[in-house]
Amino acid sequence: MSALTGRVSTRALRRRTARAPRGMLVAIEVLVPLLLLAAWWIGSARSTNAFLPPLQTILQRLGQMAQTPVFWTNVGSSVGNLALSFALASAIGVGIGTVFGLVRPIAWFVDPVVHFFRAIPPVALVPIFVALLGFGNETRILSITLAALFPTLIATIDGVRSVDPVLGMVTRVYRFQWPTRVALVVLPAASPRILSGMQVSLMTAFIVMIASEMLGSSTGLGAATLLAQQSFAIADMWAGILLLGVIGYAASALFGLFRKWILRWYIAAQQIGREL
Repeated sequence: MSALTGRVSTRALRRRTARAPRGMLVAIEVLVPLLLLAAWWIGSARSTNAFLPPLQTILQRLGQMAQTPVFWTNVGSSVGNLALSFALASAIGVGIGTVFGLVRPIAWFVDPVVHFFRAIPPVALVPIFVALLGFGNETRILSITLAALFPTLIATIDGVRSVDPVLGMVTRVYRFQWPTRVALVVLPAASPRILSGMQVSLMTAFIVMIASEMLGSSTGLGAATLLAQQSFAIADMWAGILLLGVIGYAASALFGLFRKWILRWYIAAQQIGREL
């Protein structure tokens, strides 16, 4: 009985010590941006440089811009293109990557092509699509999707190939059909790597979204920020940059929560393994 009590108390102590650093990290994650904003506010309060206006002026201008329909049109265009392109890149990357990972002969032929296009900087693809397809919104969605495709595609191929062969043997013993085997065994086992690749794809999509809007587009936050810079509306430019940073951080944070929710079984298994 005493031994059992000792084990329980030891596990409880480990849980407390594991939670303490996590809470501290969350506090630091919130506190550091606030401290940086405070330093920016104080350091720029008396700025007379036309290209470095006070943060108070930037925030006031951002509030004024938020009261106009054009502002929300630009925000909706940017966020909509980002969400749609990321969803398309994720679906295509996971679908094709699963096939390439399971059928090795196909992967042998396409691997050089995949890694060739992966090596091309994503922003470099934007002028090519603009020259071929014009300046329409479809061109921006296509360029963002293709740029964000490769991290998810490669991560899916690697994840599927790294699935424990014993799992495949078990599915054959129980005579699982191929779609059931992929949906219930292969993809869940490869999901940690797949979601890591999707996280890289999200940041790639965000960068290419801004670049595509700055090249020949009249809508979107990237285009509005570039227009403000060319018009010497410096406060508007800084407001656009600040808003883009907030959107990028929010997208990454939301995907982080989604990733934790999908991998809750994997995280729980790791915690149990550490406790044992």
